[in-house]
This record gives sequence, C-alpha cells and structure tokens, in this order.
Amino acid sequence: MDITIRPARPAEFAAIGDLLVEVYLADGLLTFGESDPYIAELRKVAHRAEHAEVLVAVEGTGGAVLGAVTFAAYGSPYAELAGPGEGEFRMLAVRAEGRGQGIGEALVTACTERARGLGLRAVVLSSQQHLLPAQRLYRRLGFTRAEERDWQPIPDVTLWAFTREPA
Repeated sequence: MDITIRPARPAEFAAIGDLLVEVYLADGLLTFGESDPYIAELRKVAHRAEHAEVLVAVEGTGGAVLGAVTFAAYGSPYAELAGPGEGEFRMLAVRAEGRGQGIGEALVTACTERARGLGLRAVVLSSQQHLLPAQRLYRRLGFTRAEERDWQPIPDVTLWAFTREPA
C-alpha cells in the first residue's frame, strides 16, 4: 500500500478524532469505555494542531486517513513526559484495516525525524502495559524502556515510558 505521511488538514480534524476514539475503544485503551472523559481529549484535534503537530497517514497522496499521531516538543501543553531537549509522540492510532502495512512504523519514524530536524536529543512516549504489538514496534525502532519515567495519568493506570535518540 502506498501511504503518505503529512500534517493533518483542518478538514480532516473531525475524522481524525473519530479514528482515535474508534481505535482507543476497540483496543480497550479507555478505562471507562464509551463514558471515558479522555474521549473529549481525543476529539480535540484542532487544539492539538495549534499547540503541537498532528500527522496523518493517508492512502496515496489524497486518500482516506488511515492513521494519526501527535508530536509535541517539550514546552507544548501536549508534552506530558518530554523534558528539556526532548519531544514525544502520543495518541498514535492506525485503523484496523491498515494494521500490518507499515503505517504505525511510518508515523513513528516521522516523529523521530521531526525530533532530529528540531535538534532534539531524545524522543519519549508512553504506552499502556498490555500494548505488546506496539511495544514490539517501538523496540524494533530503537526505543528502550525507561522505567524510571513510568507514570499514572489516573489511579490504577500505569503507563510505561520508552525513549530513544532521534539519530
């Protein structure tokens, strides 16, 4: 499949929010299911695009949105884990029909390339403990566990931290 990674366009923001909610619900990433308050955050794509970078994977050059990710450098309100000289990516999601086709890898690679372009020394991310396929991808792309940076966004939910140099 031919995919293009590029900045999200305003006309796509609602579809990206829908994609994120769909994937997070299907993958069991929302502790409170359809009533989870994080759904509102997932849908705030326009706000994220103002304060961070929202990237999409599209089929060809103008096709459907197959995946999305938010990249935030330290200092952005969307950088929850990044410290000085670091960037992070979050809200990575790929439609079920697009999985296994390199879309997630392309989105992660775009984030590490963006970090390198900004002269950042590291890229960090958080992952729920049970997301083993995603963690395999992160490790294959050079990320390592940073247990000392694990954190809890809400009680009883511990997110695992991973980091790598953008080289």
